[in-house]
Order: sequence, then C-alpha cells, then structure tokens
Amino acid sequence: MSLSTIPGISIGHASMESSGCTVVLARDAAVAAVDVRGGGPGTRETDLLKAHNTVERVQAICLCGGSAYGLAAADGAMRELEAQGIGFAVLGPEREGPIVPIVPGAVIFDLLVGDPACRPGAAEGAAATLKALSGKPEHRAHSNVGAGVAATAGKLRGGFGEAALQVGRWRIAAGVVANPVGHVVDPASGKLYGDPTAPGIDPGQYAQLEGLESKLNTTIGVIATDAPVTQAQAKRLAMVGHDGLARGVQPAHSPLDGDTLFSLSTGDASGVSTQELQQLCIAAADVVQAAIVDAVRRARPGFGLPAYESLRLEAL
Repeated sequence: MSLSTIPGISIGHASMESSGCTVVLARDAAVAAVDVRGGGPGTRETDLLKAHNTVERVQAICLCGGSAYGLAAADGAMRELEAQGIGFAVLGPEREGPIVPIVPGAVIFDLLVGDPACRPGAAEGAAATLKALSGKPEHRAHSNVGAGVAATAGKLRGGFGEAALQVGRWRIAAGVVANPVGHVVDPASGKLYGDPTAPGIDPGQYAQLEGLESKLNTTIGVIATDAPVTQAQAKRLAMVGHDGLARGVQPAHSPLDGDTLFSLSTGDASGVSTQELQQLCIAAADVVQAAIVDAVRRARPGFGLPAYESLRLEAL
C-alpha cells in the first residue's frame, strides 16, 4: 500500500544515475505541517508551514537527492503546476490573477554515492511532477527510485519506501526516503530494528561490512491522510511520526542527519477529536516505521553497498 491510496494524493519519481527526486502531489491542495528533528537539515519553505503564518495548504512536497543543490528540483515542480493552473491564488479564487504553487521540500545527502555532480534540478522536478499529474501509479520493482536512487542506510543500501493503514473511517500513509547515518539493523542480532520479526542477516557478516565514508545522511518523508485534521493536528502527526523513525533507525535525529517529516491532509480541516487524533498519531508512527522497512527490504545492491535482502539470501 502506498501514499497514492490517500484520495487526492499522487506520486511521481524522476530517477537519475546516482540521484533523483520524488514529488508528492496534492492536486486540490492539502493542509500541511512539518517537523524537523535532524541536526543538519536541508529544507525549503518550512517556515511557511508554521501555524501562525498565512498559507496553510500546499500543492506538492518535493523530496530530493543532491544535498542542498537538489532543492532546485522544486523550481521545476512549481513551473509545471503553474502551467496546469494549480497553485495559491494571490488575489483569491474568485479573481483572475497570478498563482503561486506552494512546494516545500527537503533533501538527502547522497553526494558521495556515485557521481557528486549528478543531482536533480528543475528538469527532474518537472518530470516527476508530470508523472504525478498523470495520476497513473508507477510500478516499482525496487525502492531505488526518485530520491531513493542513491540512498544509504548505515552499511546497507536504502531507498524510498511506503506503507499505509486504515484508521477507523480514514486512511493514513507514509512515503519515506531511508538514508540514515544510523543503523537499520541491530548489529547484535542481525534483525531489522523496524521489524524484528523479519528474517535477519548474519551479525558476523554485517559487522565486517565497511559502509560508505559519508557521515552525513538524512531520512525524509511525507505522512498523508484523508482525515480532516487541522493544521495544528497535522503538526502533531508529523511530530509523532518521528517516533516511527526512531524505532526503525538507531541512532536517529543525530547532528549528522537532517531528519524531516512533512504531513499532509486532503480533508476539509474541520478537525478530529482528541481520541481520533490519538489513533492517527499511533498509526503515523507505525506507517513511518513500516515505510523505512519497506525501503530497506526492497533495495537492490549498488554503489558498492549490499542490500538487506541479498545478505539475507546469502545467509540461507
């Protein structure tokens, strides 16, 4: 199950040789919030999402490789959305005038994986947006697509993972680029932190892996729901979603990570009860955790890094 199971949400990936970007589109706009926990974030338009500021809804979120250079991909997303007449109406919805697509974004550090000059720009942001606008689900045989092309997870290959849950009347989902400095595998047991019930890998073999030289990484993602949460409640979903990140990665939120989670709601922002919000928050952490597991388990070996599943198969 993916982010696109949420009504009004679609996804597009632009994959390069050693980087890429992923656009999460809310064609009719979505209430949005963000929570940044990492010590080295690379972000765009996150101040705009604070509750005391004017614009509460966004048209898309851009998740990018390429470190700070990759933020340029959001320019291409804005261009394509403007061409489709999708954006914030400056003079109001009843008057003709300019529109400004609101596209916050965040980046991962992947410059030491493959070619450091390979990073997404406006062309890739536009391409990913066009795919999202098509509304056609993109088949993913593995997790190394879009912003997850060159993602790494500790000593293993990372990627872009997704998960979704039903919570009463509503659905909630997450799409996460798993690219942490920390481990996703418990070195003592060889089991995934995010899913210790899954088949593990040989701890001795894992201990011998060298990993990359990079000490700069980041896990970024989007939580989306059709529940009619307010912006303040959306902020709470983003905050609690980080609990799932901390369960799937150890350590998380380090000075060397830029861990950032956005939350989107395609509902009418009328709000949910405290009890309903509690259940949505529990699910937000669960889908983030599951999305990290999905990213790691569906990754393929590459860039000198093994994939979790390939090591597991070797251990059989």
